[in-house]
Amino acid sequence: MQESIIGGNYKTAYDQFYQKHDEAWRMLSAKYKAQHIIDVCRGLNFTKVLEVGAGDGSILKILSDNNFAAEYHAVEISGSGVEYIQSRGIKGLASAQVFDGYKLPFDDDSFDLIILSHVLEHVEHERLLLRELKRVGKQCVIEVPRDYKTGVDARIKHFLAYGHINVYTPTSLRYLLRTEGFEIEKDLTSMIEPEVTRFNAYVNQKKAKSFVKNLKIAAEFTVKQSLGKIFGKKITEQFANAYTVLCKKASNQPELF
Repeated sequence: MQESIIGGNYKTAYDQFYQKHDEAWRMLSAKYKAQHIIDVCRGLNFTKVLEVGAGDGSILKILSDNNFAAEYHAVEISGSGVEYIQSRGIKGLASAQVFDGYKLPFDDDSFDLIILSHVLEHVEHERLLLRELKRVGKQCVIEVPRDYKTGVDARIKHFLAYGHINVYTPTSLRYLLRTEGFEIEKDLTSMIEPEVTRFNAYVNQKKAKSFVKNLKIAAEFTVKQSLGKIFGKKITEQFANAYTVLCKKASNQPELF
């Protein structure tokens, strides 16, 4: 694969993205993403872990602080992101390098675990990247936002503002993974935590703090969480804001026709 497989404007956008670094927001977001990885991998031990699309290294920093693995590697299409990763003093970081977005510079089965957290929704050719993950990693954790909901057609500008060019439901992600030869071992759904919603409302959107709004945020989260517990997985997935899966290479690869 050649680097030109990534659109020029697309590459430039991400090169510039991490030059406008918001440490507080990215660490808060990473806090819960890292916890989802820890939760879905509970009971498993990993030596070598690779994060693909590692951004500024916030997730790896939190995982390292929690002694998730012994050795960490990172690849990222943004040069400014890689520079930031290298500057963070992540314990156990063995390498951080720029890659072309698709071709992973590692041998087959090089890693016990590959992390792809909130990356797939940004990828132009998602199946090409998934095949590389399957080649290089023995197991993978993949998390995507649940963007495909009622009204998605009217929210294209909103999603593009976050760089989301693909939208998923838990069902559509499972289908994508299974048709690419992955076997799903464990999954979990999650909602945006009140702490994140409040930060986004008051800091990112620069709005004044409100007791009533805080109460509404907490109440909505609690009600949705309770309904999911009562009515089960189907309702939980409808309320979810993100979906996380632990998967591995299937023993039998899918066949067309």
